[in-house]
Amino acid sequence: MNIATWVERNGRRLADHTAIGDGERPLCNWRTFAERTASLARGMREEFGLEPGDRVAVVMSNRPEYLEALFAIWHAGLVAVPVNARLHRDEIGYILGQSGAALAVADDAHATDVDSFVNTDPCEPGLRAVVVAPGERWRRLGGAWPYPLVDRAPDAPAWLFYTSGTTGRPKGATLSHRNLLMMSLSYFADIDAVQPHDCVLHAAPISHGSGLYGLPHIARGATSVLPRSGGVDTDEIVALLKAWSGMSFFAAPTMVKRLASAAAMQDADLSHLKTIIYGGAPMYLSDLEDALDIFGPRLAQIYGQGESPMTITALSKADHADVAHPRWRDRVQSVGVARTDVDVRVVSDDGNQLSVGEIGEIVVRGDVVMDGYWNQPNATSETLRDGWLYTGDMGSFDPDGYLTLRDRSKDLIISGGMNIYPREVEETLLRHPDVGAVSVVGRPDDEWGETVVAFVVSVDRANPPAADGLDRLCLDHIARYKRPKEYRFVDDLPTNNYGKVVKRELRERLLAESDSESGSGTESGTLST
Repeated sequence: MNIATWVERNGRRLADHTAIGDGERPLCNWRTFAERTASLARGMREEFGLEPGDRVAVVMSNRPEYLEALFAIWHAGLVAVPVNARLHRDEIGYILGQSGAALAVADDAHATDVDSFVNTDPCEPGLRAVVVAPGERWRRLGGAWPYPLVDRAPDAPAWLFYTSGTTGRPKGATLSHRNLLMMSLSYFADIDAVQPHDCVLHAAPISHGSGLYGLPHIARGATSVLPRSGGVDTDEIVALLKAWSGMSFFAAPTMVKRLASAAAMQDADLSHLKTIIYGGAPMYLSDLEDALDIFGPRLAQIYGQGESPMTITALSKADHADVAHPRWRDRVQSVGVARTDVDVRVVSDDGNQLSVGEIGEIVVRGDVVMDGYWNQPNATSETLRDGWLYTGDMGSFDPDGYLTLRDRSKDLIISGGMNIYPREVEETLLRHPDVGAVSVVGRPDDEWGETVVAFVVSVDRANPPAADGLDRLCLDHIARYKRPKEYRFVDDLPTNNYGKVVKRELRERLLAESDSESGSGTESGTLST
């Protein structure tokens, strides 16, 4: 089993159909795409001495070469390691090292950073080379004689999906060819049927949800459209809707809200828009109602994790459209019902299944669930127990089987659809010599979903560190989007009887404040404990 089979088959069955669109123009057909990925597969294997199972990192923003790299990697029997292009250089370096990537494919914007991690000692394991795509070397690799498709076992790793853990260090969820196949089949069962005349727009990062949801479209021979902007631009999307039919795309709720409120979308021709799949963060009811007013019954919500790639529950387009249902508002504030290919339960601390309405941890099992974390047996054993994936999310089922998320037990902050784990930010801030203690929480934000706020206890209460100095520290060590948008200087942090910081009190404090309160300067007094 090798999911690159899809491209090879499309190269024969749909040879003259468009495989990739570059903005509004067709870039290549399936015959060309299949030939190119097979040639790149040979170039990678032979020029760099790679063997089946070796890891190849992809560090680039969305562009046609991203898809070439992914399917060439799989065609050659290698393992793809897509890296979030927005990460800090040190974070990228950690993933390259932890995954044991032997080769990296990067765009111009990331090539210098990635090249700094190349191991210059050929006798030692590590990153051997960086290929810039597009570039002369990439073109040369693509000029090789096509390589035969390498067969892989169903449970062979295909994609290492790096997702942050509670310690702040990324963990590589090991997704097999079977996992990705089941995810794609589940898409057809629960979200949409896909035909060759359809297309998928990659406005969100291919390294995450957009790339995963691109797979069922490639399996069915639909066109993958890469916007020239590389992201979400309303005017561009309106133009692309005129150029391509049957368009679907994955978007964070903040992206959906931005599109729905944009002037260019108010009078746009949406006849070619098929489906907007949203997920990764809560969607406020008022924002959802506004989006439905603009887009109509074209919205579908998913709840999933990298560990169970985008496949735990779904709220279908039919659920969104069923406004006459007496519990419609409750349902659209849920994350839907269990997907066709998984079992989903809510369990107590001791693992016992809870009844309808009871809140507990959400667990899932099925062939879509990862095999484990790459080279992290302890983290794997904590997350995979007795055949179940423990998500760390809290929720409850209603009598009809709709699951509602109640809390995130790991204190995850989701800003603009990007996961931010507080401990990583806290550990960075604690490097500052004038920071004695710190606690980071998320505050609800209309535009971004949540923003990061840091409560800081100074070593010298009378002379707290400057906020711009803390900002510089964060920018030196973590991705820009993870840094706090606000610093609150306090005398103490609220703690329980065990000395653990009670973040709930910090979040409640932020919620209770009026919009007019700044909080950006030094606060006096002590937070209640």
